[in-house]
Amino acid sequence: MTAERESGGDVDIDARGLKCPWPALRLARTMRSNDQVTVVADDPMAASEFAALATENGWQIDKVSTRIGDGWRISR
Repeated sequence: MTAERESGGDVDIDARGLKCPWPALRLARTMRSNDQVTVVADDPMAASEFAALATENGWQIDKVSTRIGDGWRISR
């Protein structure tokens, strides 16, 4: 299931079921117009891809717990 929200809730990107690089690509696209994004992904490679994107762009990344599972909050 994949979903991106406009507002409300605690997850901006539900990338469960997507294999990398798709979760990272969705994150990068969503960060173009947002200062903070919460993403949940279950691909084991997602954490390292998110960390690489954060490092490359100077973003902060934090592990968070959401209503649908563990995820990451990425912010500028």
